Amino acid sequence: MTQLPQNLDDAVVQAREATKAAIADGYTRLQIELVFPELKVMPLAQQFLPTFEQFGDQFRVFFPDAGAAALARRDWGDTPFPMRGIGELKAKIQPDEQAFLFVEPSAVEVPQVEQLCEEAQDRPAVLFNPRLEEVALIGIGYAGRQLRERFLNTFESCYYIRPLDGAVLYRCYPSPWQVWIEKGEAYELIAEEPKKPVGEALDQILMRATNSDDMSSKAPRRGLLSGLQQFLRALSQ
Repeated sequence: MTQLPQNLDDAVVQAREATKAAIADGYTRLQIELVFPELKVMPLAQQFLPTFEQFGDQFRVFFPDAGAAALARRDWGDTPFPMRGIGELKAKIQPDEQAFLFVEPSAVEVPQVEQLCEEAQDRPAVLFNPRLEEVALIGIGYAGRQLRERFLNTFESCYYIRPLDGAVLYRCYPSPWQVWIEKGEAYELIAEEPKKPVGEALDQILMRATNSDDMSSKAPRRGLLSGLQQFLRALSQ
């Protein structure tokens, strides 16, 4: 059974292995999400790059805009693969390219990402920490449903971790979705689900596993969350 990561480095390593396993199993549209407040994504995206070593210069990284791509070229040094902003003229998918990574695309870039993924066809395309919350705002009603059904729902969430209040929602391919709760200085697995539990379904899982005293406890977090918070502070320096 996959264990929760102890820090962000562990999480990225797990995400790399989950992505490799999913690609080996034939998935071509994948999503990685580390859902933490004030997370600096660029250093983690750089750590994620070894996932695609086998593709060499037949791999490409996309960023939300040309400025972000320029910063990556400056900070990441020489790389064998190109890095472009999603909207750049040179962003068109090339015939010899074999895999693609989209770093932190937002809802604004979704139409362009969709077009690029259509050009990629059955070649692996990975969304790394997409910022798609705004889809609910710009895609209310029929247009939003169409966007989700036509494109966003085609992605397999192969790695996901999100701290909750005394719990963690977690998925590491090929394991199912998992809910862990804080028990003393450790975490205990309380549920496994074939689909991502959200809203009322997640609330019911947590309510079944905890009593009112546990839920109202304000004891300081330890273990996973405290370790991750330390790493988040370090990354934000």
